[in-house]
Amino acid sequence: MAEMFRWAYTNAAGDDVAVSADFAEEFFLDQAEAESWIGDVFSDLLAEGVDDIHLYRGETKVYGPMSLHPAE
Repeated sequence: MAEMFRWAYTNAAGDDVAVSADFAEEFFLDQAEAESWIGDVFSDLLAEGVDDIHLYRGETKVYGPMSLHPAE
């Protein structure tokens, strides 16, 4: 069975942010699906106090932190 992709969420200080179950329990079959989903919900995550996201495949970090804030 292939490892699923998931997002982890942190604030600007690098601390984990507990998000609502709608976001915390999302798993994806591939990286493209995960990235498409984050594009749809990033503003909702900002409203929950998330500043940065990290993408994992199973327990292996693919990349992150990546800011959800617009570039200045």
